[in-house]
Amino acid sequence: MRLLLVEDERELADGLADGLRREGYAVEVAHDGATALSRAAATDIELMVLDRDLPVLSGDAVCRTLREQGHPMRILMLTAAGTLDDRVAGLDLGADDYLSKPFAYVELLARLRALARRAGHGSGTVLEACGVRIDTVRRAAERDGLPLRLTPKEYGVLESLLSARGGWISADDLLGDVWAETDERGRGVVKAAVHTLRRKLGHPDPIDSAPGHGYRISDLR
Repeated sequence: MRLLLVEDERELADGLADGLRREGYAVEVAHDGATALSRAAATDIELMVLDRDLPVLSGDAVCRTLREQGHPMRILMLTAAGTLDDRVAGLDLGADDYLSKPFAYVELLARLRALARRAGHGSGTVLEACGVRIDTVRRAAERDGLPLRLTPKEYGVLESLLSARGGWISADDLLGDVWAETDERGRGVVKAAVHTLRRKLGHPDPIDSAPGHGYRISDLR
């Protein structure tokens, strides 16, 4: 999988690039926002690790521009600012995930694996079933033409379910895809997110669930 690492701290960028290549990623490196946009336009990038504080052009501007241009790559934003408002702002710009510095390398890998699984479902920007529709570039969701106000986690669950195109997704897979965690004790947060998502989606309930299978959204019932 092709990954563009955008980080102006060259020692950090070199260390991360070496490690990610050992994990099997085809890594390119850019040290400023303008170069990042140029590389994204010239190559088929599927994942981007994007520092928010960049020279020439900020990470915010890079993310916003890529989404406005319709690029479907998954973006993991890095930043030294880790407040809730900072995370929400980054996600609202179109980032798929957000990681605060300093971070554990194993957590970065887990989050990238989750984004890679979601990217692997295809590059289509619109996913829909049972009257539920999302635009993965704008991160906008609606049902029967009416907009849905979802939290980032609820949106992530909905995107994973629609990306499966009628297939079942286990609670563990949702936990890894959306929360980048694998701890079985975290299944409760998945159940809670699905519960609130069902409430916001309304009736008829589009989400099937079955013991041993997990969850799905399917027009074939």
